[in-house]
Amino acid sequence: MTAKKTMDEYLPKNAVIEEILQETADSKTLTLRPIDKGSTILKYRPGQFMMVSLPGYGEAPFTFASLASRDGRFQISVRKVGSFTNALHALKERDIVGLRGPYGNTFPLSKIENKNILFIAGGCGIAPLRPLIQHVFKNRKEHGRIEIIYGCRAPRDIFYKNEIESWRNNPDTAVHLTVDEPDQSWDGTCGVVCVLLPKIKLVPKNAFVFLCGPGIMIKLAIQDILKLGFKEGNIYASLERHMKCGVGKCGHCYVKGKYVCTDGPNFSYSEMKKMGIDS
Repeated sequence: MTAKKTMDEYLPKNAVIEEILQETADSKTLTLRPIDKGSTILKYRPGQFMMVSLPGYGEAPFTFASLASRDGRFQISVRKVGSFTNALHALKERDIVGLRGPYGNTFPLSKIENKNILFIAGGCGIAPLRPLIQHVFKNRKEHGRIEIIYGCRAPRDIFYKNEIESWRNNPDTAVHLTVDEPDQSWDGTCGVVCVLLPKIKLVPKNAFVFLCGPGIMIKLAIQDILKLGFKEGNIYASLERHMKCGVGKCGHCYVKGKYVCTDGPNFSYSEMKKMGIDS
């Protein structure tokens, strides 16, 4: 590998914001298109992330929140939680951001063929799982039963509302929603995601589970799904840790011999136990 090629891996490449969707009061989904049609960023796979940069604000990691379209567009979902994400929220369509990546590992796509799949997400944790969900439905005949459990604080906090309804239309599929704070329009389940586990119909013995959300949600959900008979090695969580460089150099995300940015961010429960991070 030449020095120039190595340096290029660390240099942000420009992308244009083509569309902005307001998901919730504090979250937006940005549709991005790299200006360079041959950009390596488009080689990402479900589960990976990239570094997004803005002049004067630095950069931050974001997981890809969709599969790439045929014309080279993809999405990220951004919750407003600090100065950098506030700056992203202030951008308009046609504005430019810097991107580098993709980084991190992918979900085990080959292992889940012909298997039942359970997705469990909390809040904006649905975003990292969405590319995998889209992949599974795009290749629906290659998988068994699919069930999705998604919990939010309130109905107004649900991401991808229209797309979720389309997921329900797939064969041998069930989508379960729950909220902590129902309003007058809500006629569904109330409570944490674990209250929905008794409703699933897929067989745990032949299933994989993918989780993303608050740490406490992941911890409690794993405890319950293990009791249902799911295998530790078939349970995967997408972990959020403070990542700065994305390439395992800065050490911010180092946990007991693993770098979340390069060895992860997706780990099986068996790996998580060895790392001492049950969530």
